[in-house]
Amino acid sequence: MVQAYILITAAIGKVRQVSKELEGLRGVRSVHVVTEPYDIIVFVDAKDFGTLTNTVVEGIHKIKSVVDTNMAIVVEL
Repeated sequence: MVQAYILITAAIGKVRQVSKELEGLRGVRSVHVVTEPYDIIVFVDAKDFGTLTNTVVEGIHKIKSVVDTNMAIVVEL
C-alpha cells in the first residue's frame, strides 16, 4: 500500500469545482480545501506506485482547472 498527500493549485475561482471532481476519483480518501500556498490537499491510497502515478496523471491532472500539483509520499520510519 502506498499513501500520499497531493498538494493542488486550482485556477482562480475553481476551487469548489475541482474539490468536487476530486472526491469522485478512485483512491481518494479525503479532500480538504486549505489556505495558501496550495488550494486543496488530497489524501490518496493506492496499491502500488504505478497506481498512485495513474491516479495523479490520469485522474487529477485531467481535471481542467487543476493548475499544478506536488506530491508528498507517506513513509514509514
